[in-house]
Amino acid sequence: MDTSILIVGSGAMASLFAAKLAAADIPVTLLGTWPEGLRALKENGVRLVGPDGQDRTFRLKVTNDPNECADIPFALVLVKSWQTKRAAQQLAACLAEDGLALTLQNGINNHQTLADTLGSQRVALGITTTGATLLDPGHVRPVGDGRVSLGVHARIEPLADMLRVAGFKVEMLADTEGLLWGKLVINAAINPLTALLGVQNGELLSRPTARSLMGSTAREAACVADGLGIDLPYPDAVMAVETVARRTATNYSSMLQDVLRGAPTEIDSINGAIVSIGERIKVPTPVNRTLWQLVRGMIHPAENGL
Repeated sequence: MDTSILIVGSGAMASLFAAKLAAADIPVTLLGTWPEGLRALKENGVRLVGPDGQDRTFRLKVTNDPNECADIPFALVLVKSWQTKRAAQQLAACLAEDGLALTLQNGINNHQTLADTLGSQRVALGITTTGATLLDPGHVRPVGDGRVSLGVHARIEPLADMLRVAGFKVEMLADTEGLLWGKLVINAAINPLTALLGVQNGELLSRPTARSLMGSTAREAACVADGLGIDLPYPDAVMAVETVARRTATNYSSMLQDVLRGAPTEIDSINGAIVSIGERIKVPTPVNRTLWQLVRGMIHPAENGL
């Protein structure tokens, strides 16, 4: 069986997964559109900061052409949520007929967007609480000790095994909706606050007002999930959010990294989605709405293709 993996994306998380898989001698191809990232990866390989602070470099195939990735058996989708439709079109050109694309993205509509193009049997849902900071194009530092949680799928086990070999802590969960909303609640509470305040995740715990807002945001989002009849994968949303913030204390959230780069954020797919669903099912979400509008009020330039 072909055990090569295609990674769609070239940002922080894509670089992290590419480096760890390559370190485990698993063949990796990276498909991206960000010119600076692709150039750095082609010239220097992907550089991963190790526990000792030293870089390790791994070479891998890098391309912007889906036709160079024909008949790929497994793909990890690690682009921003607003890029998912483009990623689905790319995968339609290179994923094997019996291949499987796993989304580990933020937001709640990525799985459906991929399935609309590829078919539901070729798409699996997962989440990860692993953090990564992009220091430079193709140069990444892992942060925290997160997990990769995968929804049950008939063809997921070989991919799960490869992720375990690469050093990721992998667990299988039957409730994919709970899985998805579990991460959404955490992202909604941490990401916009770190982006607005310009701080690392752990700093939210040491600022009383920020910690209170983080908790309020999580409770609101959990109420929306409850209104949909979704069971979150943890009993206390506030405790879960604070635990993730503590485990990833030195991480710069993906949303803050986007803001610092002047790139579009995923605020519409996170807090914006919570507000929209809350309106539909009559669950108030004033804190999420405020954070959504504040982040949207920041500079929001055109797509940059990460």
